[in-house]
Amino acid sequence: MAKAADPHTSSVTNIDGELVRRVQQGDKAAFDLLVRKYQQRIGKLVSRFISDRSEVEDVTQEAFIKAYRALPNFRGDSAFYTWLYRIATNTAKNYLVAAGRRPPRSDVDITSGATEQGFELVSDNSPEGEMASEEIRRTIHDALEQMPEELRMALSMCEFDGLTYDEIAEVMDCPIGTVRSRIFRARQSLDQKLRPIISTTEIEEVV
Repeated sequence: MAKAADPHTSSVTNIDGELVRRVQQGDKAAFDLLVRKYQQRIGKLVSRFISDRSEVEDVTQEAFIKAYRALPNFRGDSAFYTWLYRIATNTAKNYLVAAGRRPPRSDVDITSGATEQGFELVSDNSPEGEMASEEIRRTIHDALEQMPEELRMALSMCEFDGLTYDEIAEVMDCPIGTVRSRIFRARQSLDQKLRPIISTTEIEEVV
């Protein structure tokens, strides 16, 4: 049975599509609306690759400039944000290559990652609780560092950017089955690293 379309997602797509059509007809103010709508999300995406705030702002602006110039050729085969995401990712990577640098390995929010994967960080403020939370964060960080880039990117887009499997497949230019496999393997890798720590923490709390 086919999965019902998300009304909110459909509404967002329709609004973006209308704004894109207005831009293509010469309405620059419509593009300003798209920039305001997605600037924060694109800035956060770019900051996964680049740590310097001023560079993040420059690369984010460059990504929007590239998007504006390419909009006349945008046909709506994918959602606007998926298309913009791809442009921003490529812009950030190209910036680092031009500067002779490599993107950081860990490009997801560690605290959110633990929660999204079902591992709640210890919430109490005791020294023991803080130590346990720090150990979980460090373990996630190390797991992401060791994870192949394609697994880390797929997990990030799914868990933290809210992209669908179809959208991730478009961004990564691979079949949707490959996306499912990468996300499953990434989650499994995190589970294997975190499960012993979570189990130990739960035992200590009981004792």
